[in-house]
Amino acid sequence: MNSFASDVSFHDLVDTVRSSLLVLDENLHVRSANRAFYRLFQVAASETIGRPIYELGNRQWDIPELRELLERILPKDEAVEGYDIEHDFERIGRRTLRLNARKVFRPGNHVTFILVAIDDISAERDAAREAERAWRLAQTIVDTVRDPLLILEGDMTVASANRAFLGLFQVSPERVIGRRLKDLGEGQWDVPALGVLLQKVVPDEAAFDGFEIEDEFPALGRRIFKLNARKVFRPGNHVTRLLVVLEDVTEARLVERHRDILAAELAHRIKNSLQIITSFMSFEIRRAAEPCVEGYRAMQARVGAVADLYDVISQSAAFGPVPARSYLVGIAATLRSSLIDDAVDVKIEVDAAPLYLDPDKAVAVGLIVNELATNAIKHAFPAGVGHIRITFEKRDDEVLLIVADDGVGHRQSRKSGVRSGLGSRYVEAFVRQLQATMARATGANGTSMTVKLPASVLIDATEAAPSPPAPASP
Repeated sequence: MNSFASDVSFHDLVDTVRSSLLVLDENLHVRSANRAFYRLFQVAASETIGRPIYELGNRQWDIPELRELLERILPKDEAVEGYDIEHDFERIGRRTLRLNARKVFRPGNHVTFILVAIDDISAERDAAREAERAWRLAQTIVDTVRDPLLILEGDMTVASANRAFLGLFQVSPERVIGRRLKDLGEGQWDVPALGVLLQKVVPDEAAFDGFEIEDEFPALGRRIFKLNARKVFRPGNHVTRLLVVLEDVTEARLVERHRDILAAELAHRIKNSLQIITSFMSFEIRRAAEPCVEGYRAMQARVGAVADLYDVISQSAAFGPVPARSYLVGIAATLRSSLIDDAVDVKIEVDAAPLYLDPDKAVAVGLIVNELATNAIKHAFPAGVGHIRITFEKRDDEVLLIVADDGVGHRQSRKSGVRSGLGSRYVEAFVRQLQATMARATGANGTSMTVKLPASVLIDATEAAPSPPAPASP
């Protein structure tokens, strides 16, 4: 009764196992099989139980690999794990099977049985083969890419390098594959900032473009490479890797640097030419009749404002973004020297946020500042004492340019908020050109002119090259 209960429990157990199971005696006759076996191979118990395993079906189990497993390997070992065979079976076609076999003993009489577990891994093996085929195809494709290319594992070791990479750096695959990126070459790729970016690509989906490395490379000399990185998946096994593409931008960067040097030199010469013009104006002012002096000085300040722009450009070494504070401080200094006599105590202060002007719009902005500040100098301080504050800042989607004084205030003569002289018409024209708006607030404590500029007058500070620190406000 106990043996019967034990047998029942055993059959109940094996019939719940998803793997196909066979129990063989010492003569390799089938003593038992579970439901998964019958279902997989589409056979009945009457065709299976008591028969030698090699005679099952149309002798489809008479497989050389299986014989080796059961007759040679198993007798020497207590168990065999993960033994794969591929064969054509009568009713189910070609399959790949994974066999695990173990010797078991029946309690009490020490009779030896062989328990064979069979798993159909055909789909898995087909998927793996397809993945390998796709991977080889992908490798063939990347080898045709002209840019050097690396595929990295998650730990930053090199899984693959295309021919362009190997050819450019004149290295063999053995010197690259399996090595960590930072260990390639002579340490040129061991850049902490690059490592941080690469570590974020897989978990954070943080693909990046345009990371530049400049260094001396063996057999190449000094080179500049731009790196782009993306996360990629290997089909079939969902392995995640990093695709890193290198672009040699050495020549382009050298051309840019040469262009920037020439641009700075050109800006410096333009500035010098404009300063010569302002010097001629100073000479004419000393000789001119009194009614003409004011016009000469106003024109001198306007030319000086343009000269200040080219001065800032020449210091930044490119016709690129114009640092607002440096530019406005220069205009303030020009106004101080050209319009304010020694006997007049009018101070000009600049409060500008760290913003960068589009060089194509900087002249108009500078001339607006020049005209508004000139107007304040000429009309706000009859006693010759006062203070002018130039503010430049960004609020939400607008840029505010404010020229405020603590003078006597102005009577409102026009809706435009400024006097109707030539300078006022210049301001109105530049405001329209920039698609801006202007408002005035005036009273006993002074006048404030506010110009609301569109954000398009700016260039993102992150795209701007560093510029020299602005001189102190005059």
